[in-house]
Amino acid sequence: MTALLHTSGLTKRFAKDDVATVALRDFTLSIEEGSFVAVLGRSGCGKSTLLNLLAGLTEPSEGEVRYKDRPLSGPDTEIGYLTQSDTLMPWRGVQRNVEMPLEIRGVPSAERRRVAAGLIERVGLAGFEHHYPRELSGGMRRRASLARMLAADPATLLMDEPFGALDAQLRRELQEELLRLWAEGGQTVVFVTHDIEEALLLGDRVVVLGPIGTILLDRAVELPRPRSADALRVDPAFVALHTELAAALREGAR
Repeated sequence: MTALLHTSGLTKRFAKDDVATVALRDFTLSIEEGSFVAVLGRSGCGKSTLLNLLAGLTEPSEGEVRYKDRPLSGPDTEIGYLTQSDTLMPWRGVQRNVEMPLEIRGVPSAERRRVAAGLIERVGLAGFEHHYPRELSGGMRRRASLARMLAADPATLLMDEPFGALDAQLRRELQEELLRLWAEGGQTVVFVTHDIEEALLLGDRVVVLGPIGTILLDRAVELPRPRSADALRVDPAFVALHTELAAALREGAR
């Protein structure tokens, strides 16, 4: 596989009241095309800062991000970003929220409706096209947000703990949905999480971050797909990986 995203010597500092806070320092990572990379770490280790840099939403203080072997100097339509917070437009129903990226690109209305309808069907929201975000459950809003991100047909998906606020059952359903969509579309996924089991269930590679983006562990996940959470828990290979990742997280907390 070919490196699609690459960071080199990436450092990000935030200044407030003449005091600089370092969120990432000298961070280097390559993401292979078509891979599903889970970035695992505790709160405050720089995971969200990293995604904002990979999305081109903020500029590095030092170093660079390259996408398809060219410097990333701002947002790119080939990179979709699903944040932790709900960013659906409250005055638009599901259909018009999903259409929004296409509307911004000037896609004709008939084509927008066709693409959005197909995505709404794929994420299991058929019948809710005209419901407003306030009329949807948390899981349904996440599904709508996922469909809206996919509407722009991005080649790369950046996801910042997208299911963290959901109950266990909804989280499991959306994890399975995401894996199905990834298998069908072949996108490159960078998925941030603080949950070891989620990282191993989803990723074919797990990168464990410590303070200020220190890479504590970079491990391939060779567990066979499709993966079932219930079956994984008793798989010796899963248990060994879980133990290794947990130890890396503990080491990073010292």
